[in-house]
Order: sequence, then structure tokens, then C-alpha cells
Amino acid sequence: MLQALQFFVLTVAGWLNRHQEARIDYLMEENRVLRELAGGRRLRPKDAQRRRLAVRGKRLGRRALSKVAGIVTPDTILRWYRELIAKKYDGSARRCPGRPRTPQRIADLVVRMAKEIRSGATLGSVELSPTLGTRSLAIP
Repeated sequence: MLQALQFFVLTVAGWLNRHQEARIDYLMEENRVLRELAGGRRLRPKDAQRRRLAVRGKRLGRRALSKVAGIVTPDTILRWYRELIAKKYDGSARRCPGRPRTPQRIADLVVRMAKEIRSGATLGSVELSPTLGTRSLAIP
């Protein structure tokens, strides 16, 4: 009984393997036809397409990609993956646009000092920097 079950499992596994190989052969041939249709023109995949190819290509590895990859070289696909991972961890998702805000206490001090200078002598911004230096505050 156990041998019959093992034989059945091996038969089904072999059939699935052949079926999977047939699908892969078809997809490889389809890639060849698409390359022929594109002619000598270079195909330029969009960013979303590059991401999809990079993730799936990384799973295959360089050796398997060299047999399957048709649009671009395996090195290009793996480079896309490295760039994708580098972008994931570069902190750009947390980054805010522009310069950080000046603290409110410094902004109030600058406005107050500008008013004092304007009301007194008309020296303008020339006198503003030395005055700030004596208060030991740094403006970013």
C-alpha cells in the first residue's frame, strides 16, 4: 500500500514538473518573439515594471537569470534590485521637503531686535548679526 502511494505521488510530481517546464519553455519563446518584434530598439521598462522584474529576478539568481532573462541582462536586473533595496533604506520616506523651521523664540527675538534697530538708528541688518552674537544664539 505504501509503495503504491509513493508511486502515485512521484507520478503526479513528475507530471507537475513537466507541466511547469512546458510553461517556462512557452514563456521563454514568447520573450524571444517579443524581442524580435521590438527589433533593434532598446526596451525601456517603467519603474513599476523594473521593480517587478527585480524582485522576481533576485529570487532566481544570476545563473538562472542568464538562461531566462531576455529583455535586459541579468546584471541589470540585479542592479535594479540593489537600487530598490538602497532606496528602501535611504530614509527618503521620512524626509520632509525644504529647510527645517526656525524655532519660534529665535524668530521672535529677530523681529524684536529688528524693530528696536529700526526705531533707533537706521543701521538695518548690518547691526543685527553682531547683536545676535552677544546673546549667544545661533540662527540655523
